[in-house]
Amino acid sequence: PALAIINELRSRAAMRSFGPFALDVLYARAKAKMWAKTERLKALPGIRISDFGTRRRHSFLWQRWCVEALKEGIGDAFTGTSNVLLAMDNDLEALGTNAHELPMVFGALANSEEELRQSPYKVLQDWQRYYGGNLLIVLPDAFGTDSFLREAPDWVADWTGFRPDSAPPIEGGEKIIDWWRKRGKDPKQKLLIFSDGLEVETIEETYRHFRGKVRMSFGWGTNLTNDFEGCAPTETDSLDAISLVCKVTEANGRPAVKLSDNPAKATGDEKEIKRYLRIFGEKGRVEQLVKV
Repeated sequence: PALAIINELRSRAAMRSFGPFALDVLYARAKAKMWAKTERLKALPGIRISDFGTRRRHSFLWQRWCVEALKEGIGDAFTGTSNVLLAMDNDLEALGTNAHELPMVFGALANSEEELRQSPYKVLQDWQRYYGGNLLIVLPDAFGTDSFLREAPDWVADWTGFRPDSAPPIEGGEKIIDWWRKRGKDPKQKLLIFSDGLEVETIEETYRHFRGKVRMSFGWGTNLTNDFEGCAPTETDSLDAISLVCKVTEANGRPAVKLSDNPAKATGDEKEIKRYLRIFGEKGRVEQLVKV
């Protein structure tokens, strides 16, 4: 909730000087912008979209409008939302996956380098004791996707799918498909969930690339629920989305680290980051601009 609160307070502060007509123009333009995206998505047969935009939304009321717009605009292609209240209010499924915080904590609590190497898989072992089906989605990039796939036990390939979060979507998706094939799995029976800073153009490109190769879904976040760039009647960047995260800093007094496939998204103590890189390696990490 902290990120959603911070973003909404920021939005309110940015609009404090707006009069009634300026607010009308702002929201009219934002609605038209959002609806134009909806029409583009509607043209993609079989696409599956879910709302992952709670943390970085412009406001709660705006997120509700976006959810209702998608429900009407793309119908059954809109599969649900990560916001449990909005899911309940709109008769939608509450959707989501596990998060980076889990392997970050398990890694911080590791008592040896070998325990640290095994921590991403220990998370999955514990997770599958409680959850199954569509909740068996691997988030592989906390300490780098290449390292995760290289050391992953064969039973990980039995999980429903992967969420390639911080790698470029096509490159990351192809890497996972290749890993499945090497383990005798049919990618067409598997699921990829793309969710990292998605814009409608990225969704279209990724959909067209993977259509017919694998089942896929898109968790659409900031650019769904907080795209007000260019919508204000006067020139301002105060309503543009910002890069804002909330990660674990320590567990039981030990520093926690996230490496990511994008070095710009790494978090944690610099000395610990270097130690983790020595253990997990840097292969596959690609510097990308972080917009949100």
